[in-house]
Amino acid sequence: MARRFGGAHSPGGDPRAEAAAPGTVIRGKRAHPVGARVHLLFILPFLFAFSAFFKDPAGLAVNLGVFALLLLSAWLTREGVIAQDAYDNRRVARRPAIPRKIFGAAAMGLGLGIAGLLGAGGLVPAVIFGVLGAGLHFAAFGADPLKDKGMEGIDLFQTDRVARAVEEAEEHLKAMSDAILRCRDRQIEDRLREFQTHVRALLRTVENDPRRLSAARRYMGVYLLGARDATVKFADLYARRRDTQARADYIALLDDLQKNFALRTETLLDSDRQALDIEIDVLRERLEREGLRPPIPGSLAVDLEIGVPAPQNASEKGNPNV
Repeated sequence: MARRFGGAHSPGGDPRAEAAAPGTVIRGKRAHPVGARVHLLFILPFLFAFSAFFKDPAGLAVNLGVFALLLLSAWLTREGVIAQDAYDNRRVARRPAIPRKIFGAAAMGLGLGIAGLLGAGGLVPAVIFGVLGAGLHFAAFGADPLKDKGMEGIDLFQTDRVARAVEEAEEHLKAMSDAILRCRDRQIEDRLREFQTHVRALLRTVENDPRRLSAARRYMGVYLLGARDATVKFADLYARRRDTQARADYIALLDDLQKNFALRTETLLDSDRQALDIEIDVLRERLEREGLRPPIPGSLAVDLEIGVPAPQNASEKGNPNV
């Protein structure tokens, strides 16, 4: 069924799609991490699958084994690239539990090594093919992240709680996206996508500081679950009959929810700024109590003058040996 294209700059489009709520960072659309290089890995194994049926039984088994190894390598690489993208786009992230790209390179080398052993009939060519295959895989896709990022001083138990809460919230967002497709209304889909952008801004804020989970738990759980249920019911109703009043009510609901999520995100960011101001004030008071000389803005000796005791009398000021 054809659908009319519409957007923020189209006739009758919603200009709010381009507007960001105050205090909320809206990220632009990013390209999918799985590109053409990964897709090519899924084509290579089928060359061995087709040629397997023109071999004797032993050759058939070997070619199908190479096909399975190369297909496994492509799948592991694809999952590893997706995990790497998620790791790179977060300030606080744990390393992947399974180094998929490394295992993918090993499977690639093993598969090509077996193919070289079958084709060239020697151990040396098989080793060369295997090393070249694994090396080129590493050169093209690199290795997996092998250490956590931004985890210093963070409670691992609290981080695991945040990870489970974010995963549950992402499942609610995915269910909303799947349900709204039944409406076949491009503007409704764009409106829901805008709301989800604000929700994900809150999720990223909580991920960056797991201590914020308690303040955002209700939004990530109760409110988002209610939004999912409302979206499913609206999609069922709107798919049966194009009820304009139900459509207006649903958009108004998204407006209210979006404002609340944006306000909560702004509140969490403001609390961080307030905590930083308090730390700065406490440090300044401590420096004054201990009689330390404050830094001179713009001076090259700022780092040196922090911690240098202030002169006690006029004689010390004029004495260059002090």
